[in-house]
Amino acid sequence: MPTVFEEKKKGKILRDPSVFERTIMTPLTSFALSPEGVRFETQEDEEEVVLFLRQHLVVLLGPLLLVVFLALAPVSFFPLLSRFLVLPITIPVNYIIVGTAFWYIVTFGFALMSFLRWFFNIYVVTNRRIVDIDFVHLLYKEFSEARLDKIQDITYKSSGIFSVFFDFGDAYVQTAGGNIPNIEFLTVPHPAKVVKAISELLEKQKSSL
Repeated sequence: MPTVFEEKKKGKILRDPSVFERTIMTPLTSFALSPEGVRFETQEDEEEVVLFLRQHLVVLLGPLLLVVFLALAPVSFFPLLSRFLVLPITIPVNYIIVGTAFWYIVTFGFALMSFLRWFFNIYVVTNRRIVDIDFVHLLYKEFSEARLDKIQDITYKSSGIFSVFFDFGDAYVQTAGGNIPNIEFLTVPHPAKVVKAISELLEKQKSSL
């Protein structure tokens, strides 16, 4: 299991309370400004986590509905379907039990992977860089970053009644240089606050030069 973030036990970084509000972290947190006790695995010394993001919880609605359907299918849909199908052979009861058990194992595996993909796909904004960690599966993840001094522009897009009602959208960070990847925050909560937080970091960095 990849280590994405962990409690920071050594050192203490002073934050300016006038710039960022603090957010109490929970296992299902998808938006946290200046979170306490969060550290990702490549974090540098004295690097401060300013913004912690996951995709909005609404992205789990589709997999959740599918899991509910798959869980109910063996006890509701399949018996109903068997009434209208005439099979040339009789399926032994043991086969039905094994098949049902396998069905639920696959359903549980799909539910677990959907949750882990959401849980470990994170975006982190620090006082030095923006980090995008994409969880592909248990043994592989992709890591990309962009330093704050390489950021040229940041915008966001939120369209549709659904996204406006739940306040989620996409934020886009454009960087300078062909070998520096652009960062996309997809389906994240409060995209306007994301842009504002990063913009304030960039202004603070410019004023300190």
